[in-house]
Amino acid sequence: MRIIAGQYGGLRLSPPSKLPVRPTTDIAKEALFNILDNRIALDECACLDLFSGTGNISFELVSRGAISVEAIDIHFKCLQFINDTAKKLKIDVIHTRKADVLKFVVACKTQYDFIFADPPYDLSSLPQLANLIIENELLRAGGMMVIEHPSTRKMDDSPFYIETRKYGYSSFSFYKLES
Repeated sequence: MRIIAGQYGGLRLSPPSKLPVRPTTDIAKEALFNILDNRIALDECACLDLFSGTGNISFELVSRGAISVEAIDIHFKCLQFINDTAKKLKIDVIHTRKADVLKFVVACKTQYDFIFADPPYDLSSLPQLANLIIENELLRAGGMMVIEHPSTRKMDDSPFYIETRKYGYSSFSFYKLES
């Protein structure tokens, strides 16, 4: 797992092997960020990384200049890895929070310019996740959201849906809240 581009481009991240995660592959992440580079100025964004796992996406966002990244996960060991790595790299714009993501979404009062969610692929509420996030006003007007999901699941049942890009077994669905 490596950071693709930006300030920390090329840096390899080596999370403990026992973390309960399924990290986004480097190939899929590179494709995702190539798309994002043409759609959103990440260096002007306050970002939210839901189901953050290893922090793979959080570190990529910071490397590309994100103003802040809030990483949410329910697993303490995942957040510990993110915090330890951020400390080693002297990154102070990643803030972690241990929480059940679905409860966090309902309770959160902060708005973000960019939201990335990589939930467990078997999450029963996965198809409703985009609408839940937008209805709870976490996405700022003009903001963009990406949800990673298995290619076999349809995620287009939202008025904010733009498109889905498929990368093997994984897909990214894009949502935009117009300003």
